[in-house]
Amino acid sequence: MTLVAVQATRNTAANNSIAGVDPMLFTVFTALLSIGLVMVFSSTIAMGDQELSTHTAKFWKQATHICVGIIMVVAITVIPIWVWQKLSLPLLAISVVLLLLLLFFGTEVNGSKRWIVLAGFRIQPAELAKLAMVLYAASYLTRKQAEIQKFSKGIVNLGLVLALLGGLLLMQPDFGSFVVITFTVGLMMFLGGIRIIHTLLCLSVVGVAVFFMVTTSAYRMKRVMSFLDPWSDPFGAGFQLTQALIAIGRGEIFGVGLGASIQKLYYLPHAHNDFILAVIGEELGLIGIMVVIMLYALLLHRALVISRAAELIGRIYAARLAQGIGFLLVFQAVINIGVNLGTLPTKGLTLPFISYGGSSMLVCCVAIGMLFGVDRQTRIRESNAAQKRVHE
Repeated sequence: MTLVAVQATRNTAANNSIAGVDPMLFTVFTALLSIGLVMVFSSTIAMGDQELSTHTAKFWKQATHICVGIIMVVAITVIPIWVWQKLSLPLLAISVVLLLLLLFFGTEVNGSKRWIVLAGFRIQPAELAKLAMVLYAASYLTRKQAEIQKFSKGIVNLGLVLALLGGLLLMQPDFGSFVVITFTVGLMMFLGGIRIIHTLLCLSVVGVAVFFMVTTSAYRMKRVMSFLDPWSDPFGAGFQLTQALIAIGRGEIFGVGLGASIQKLYYLPHAHNDFILAVIGEELGLIGIMVVIMLYALLLHRALVISRAAELIGRIYAARLAQGIGFLLVFQAVINIGVNLGTLPTKGLTLPFISYGGSSMLVCCVAIGMLFGVDRQTRIRESNAAQKRVHE
């Protein structure tokens, strides 16, 4: 009895502490933000003259994004998880409307309509859509636990919603976001109890669909061919990848030193967002890239641990939400890292918490805030249950 009482007291103290959440997850979050801010500064310090602004303009913008994001994390952490379950359908509907508006009023950049300009701010609806789909999928898998093993009732309905959202993303076109959201929801369904035979069937359908979309689009086919042999057209279709590989090759194991990158000096396109990992590789070497990969691996590990803890006390929606957030953030990071290393075709996806960009940063912070919230509220439930057992 005494041992149980001491353990309950420790749990209560932990829950009432300033952290109140998983310390490892907090460390990973802080480390990713710190690396991102330093590397955005390093990769944009020479861009001031071209943009007729100060040399630190993008650094201060990113610092502002991070400050706003941290405030959002703190606020969202204390919001009850059931609120997000209630809001999952409205948020998904808002995302669909924004994606539709994007087709008519979106700002076109490099052949894609991915941004809406409101009051001078550029908003990327795809970022909100990815998180909204995770919220909806978590709610659906919770409500339909008894039907998830029935293909016609449990899987098709969610697949139709995913197809609608995916179709709107492809019309931008934003194939990268489509792939991220499809595989994220697929993994959520697998952990949610979908049958193995249905999993294989879904994978086959997705594989055929992706193959069809790639082979019937000259734009996507060109990217695939440049990925297979970027050096065949190093100043055309393969330019981004060849410049990224040059940057990573220059860095070798320990890098050329922080701030000493040559490729960021207008050789490597999008060095501060899509290809920021290449700058990390050049300046910090293989060691820097491995640290980034390790941080994302830890993020996924903690998300799954938090999910398991929530599921053990019967908080199914919280568990599915934690899984979805972990998969969403890490799978996007995997694609971005693969693109930078030349193992995947080029996609316009940011590196979560590290790449420059307001929409991406804020949505990622909202997502991690929800993950912190699941952890915090699970700890409180566990502590309350432990105290109840002590009094009994």
